[in-house]
Amino acid sequence: MPSNASKPPRTPGAIPRTDEGQGAVVAERQAQKTVPPRMYQVVMLNDDFTPMEFVVMVLQQYFGHDLETATHIMLKIHHEGRGVCGVYTKDVAATKVELVLATAKRAGHPLQCIMEAA
Repeated sequence: MPSNASKPPRTPGAIPRTDEGQGAVVAERQAQKTVPPRMYQVVMLNDDFTPMEFVVMVLQQYFGHDLETATHIMLKIHHEGRGVCGVYTKDVAATKVELVLATAKRAGHPLQCIMEAA
């Protein structure tokens, strides 16, 4: 009867090695390069009907701006025709655009909001 003293104990379900490392393949680990996601800016467009107070409220509620910053962005929208509300990943920007449009529609305002690549 052969002695099992030189062999390691067998684990149930383990595949026994017969080549003892000969012909084994060693895979080199390559560092993966991650690319940051594309960013999109959410832009509000000026119209002659939406109250300035409503725009300021939307900027505070959905974009987290304080009163002073929201007022500054609202004035930029009013004077230049458009203003950047924030820069986000694609999904977040799309969600914010939809929230702004739905809120404006519920309030009966024609406020327009778009997203574009930053």
